[in-house]
Amino acid sequence: MKTADLVDDHDERVALCDLPWRRFGRVRSFWGPIATVRCCEDNALLKRTLQERGDGRVMVVDGGGSTRRALIGDQIAAILAASGWAGIVINGAIRDSAEIDAMPVGVFCLGTTPKKSAKDGAGEQGVPVAFGGVEFRPGAFVYCDADGVLVSADALLARPAAPTPPRSP
Repeated sequence: MKTADLVDDHDERVALCDLPWRRFGRVRSFWGPIATVRCCEDNALLKRTLQERGDGRVMVVDGGGSTRRALIGDQIAAILAASGWAGIVINGAIRDSAEIDAMPVGVFCLGTTPKKSAKDGAGEQGVPVAFGGVEFRPGAFVYCDADGVLVSADALLARPAAPTPPRSP
């Protein structure tokens, strides 16, 4: 589902998360209902939450925009993939980016760092989070692709592509 098509069809129903995203993983676009975690430079709560069944949801993480410490690395990305999450959007950083880029996951983040996070369990899950001029509410929907990240209160459908006329020989 292309974000550009969603804007064309539903501009009044979507909000653009205006941040300079970097994409990693072999899943280049994804969408689904939002689940949230707010944690800054500490990924213990995020890891526990990602071990739950994702059921096609998208994890949205408010890491406070910090790129000093990574909130996921290759091990947590493997949990993300194995647990059935559609993807993850992180207002923060990741590490092990080359490994994550080769994995069957979709990751949008602000950047990379080699520094690992704290493991104290600080943070909140299942709460509304806001960054990039958008509020992400659990149960709302997020759509992510090469053009950006959109949020909608409910599931949207893009119009079907027009059929390509057959070519004459």
